[in-house]
Amino acid sequence: MTEMNTTENSEKKSLNFIEQIVEKDLKEGKNGGKVQTRFPPEPNGYLHIGHAKAICLDFGIAQKYGGVCNLRFDDTNPTKEDMEYVEAIKEDIKWLGFQWGNEFYASDYFQQLWDFAIRLIKEGKAYVDEQTSEEIAAQKGTPTQPGVESPYRNRPVEESLELFQKMNSGEIEEGKMVLRAKIDMANPNMHFRDPIIYRVVKTPHHRTGDKWKAYPMYDFAHGQSDYFEGVTHSLCTLEFVVHRPLYDLFVDWVKDGKDLDDNRPHQYEFNKLNLNYTLMSKRNLLILVKEGLVNGWDDPRMPTLCGFRRRGYSPESIRNFINKIGYTTYDALNDFALLESAVREDLNTRATRVSAVINPVRLVLTNYPEGKVELMEATNNPEDPDSPTHTIEFSRELWMEREDFMEDAPKKYFRMTPGQEVRLKNAYIVKCTGCRKDENGNVVEVYAEYDPNTKSGMPEANRKVKGTLHWVSCGHCLKAEVRLYDRLWKVENPRDEMAAIREAKNCGPLEAMKEMINPDSLKVLTECYVEKFLSDAKPLDYLQFQRIGYFNVDPDSTPEHLVFNRTVSLKDTWSKKNK
Repeated sequence: MTEMNTTENSEKKSLNFIEQIVEKDLKEGKNGGKVQTRFPPEPNGYLHIGHAKAICLDFGIAQKYGGVCNLRFDDTNPTKEDMEYVEAIKEDIKWLGFQWGNEFYASDYFQQLWDFAIRLIKEGKAYVDEQTSEEIAAQKGTPTQPGVESPYRNRPVEESLELFQKMNSGEIEEGKMVLRAKIDMANPNMHFRDPIIYRVVKTPHHRTGDKWKAYPMYDFAHGQSDYFEGVTHSLCTLEFVVHRPLYDLFVDWVKDGKDLDDNRPHQYEFNKLNLNYTLMSKRNLLILVKEGLVNGWDDPRMPTLCGFRRRGYSPESIRNFINKIGYTTYDALNDFALLESAVREDLNTRATRVSAVINPVRLVLTNYPEGKVELMEATNNPEDPDSPTHTIEFSRELWMEREDFMEDAPKKYFRMTPGQEVRLKNAYIVKCTGCRKDENGNVVEVYAEYDPNTKSGMPEANRKVKGTLHWVSCGHCLKAEVRLYDRLWKVENPRDEMAAIREAKNCGPLEAMKEMINPDSLKVLTECYVEKFLSDAKPLDYLQFQRIGYFNVDPDSTPEHLVFNRTVSLKDTWSKKNK
């Protein structure tokens, strides 16, 4: 095998199966050499991390092969949809780093879909059914037993046409009538058993108002919208595999005898993004928001993209994570720790290093001159050789982390303890001499002496000590609130656990959720101190509090009241804690 062939085979192996399909189609000249995808969210909630996987595929395929990805809102259910969600979805897509070619709505095609439905009735391929939803469901049969035909299946075409008009005029109440496609009640694919394609909804639509009362179902609107727009590769998640034959049938019907050859939309399915310790159903997320179990859709504990953004996740880290897990044709449960690892990996390259003390105790350098203040140089990001530096004030009295002092320490304790030397980062080596306690035995001050010859950069600064601690100057720092976020759920698989609780206790989803919520998912620390350098930090700036974790500035933050969110710890402590 030649070197060139080896390289080509290696590149082929690195392609996911969707990319392989697209490249094969392009090589065969299908669709006129065009690649067109679409991202079709329903505007009934905020996008979550699961949608990010679809976004990266839909937009990524179009980008990679010189095509276009359109944004199409699947707004066929006005009872749940709102312009608030439309704007939020657009913001999240842009934040992830993508831009759509055109902005469409399923409601753009309401008239075309209506006309198509009228044609199907006239062709004897659709009929109005007056049965209840329970009666229709009971007649569906099972995958191994054929269904029972509706008593309205063969009603006259003129009658169905008249009733269908009444469904849209407002004369028919919700649930009283539906329009069904006449296909095959014995088909082993249950979706072929005369599916409902229109129902009555009297809620005003956020775009069309009261113009329509009869609305198309998803299966009826999806493929036709793809066809109207010229979509070539319609990418869906695996639950739509069984819908694909119906998708193809409706496309065949809507083309009305036209020979599409290879120029028709094709549906392909990929696996959903499933994460442990995560619940991603929009319905359940809405309960969390409405019942006040979280502080809105952008609560940093939520799996929504706006929640991850507020928490401090970078769009690059989410894209890198999705690239790592890839796309397959089988479902899998991914470890949330893998997402956090991708966040750490990305933020390590971009986060500005700063000093912050979140559980402070006062450190007094007893031999340091009173009133003296030195400016120490701190590198913004040691991972970047071109990173600038900033200065941090050093003085006699400093704040240090309470956890960094132990009066009676074990042998391998390398932090602050009487008689032991440590380095204060970017400053001096100091030796602890003792502490002062209050009447309850709590340490209120730690004492140490500094060695003036060990300032960072001096020859003696290279003297080896095993511990390095961070600090801020008591007289030159800013008070701050720090919010420590952790996983919202204390169970690994909240979806299955919720189902089990509901069945065992015969309760609703809210009661089950309350049992599963991690009580330590949010801790608010109000007595924290950060260096003055952060006075100009902007919301969503990426920061590393040295030795603590990655943080960002919360949108609630003001110059008078700084607020920081923990994005992720420096290391994966959750896995160890929950073993």
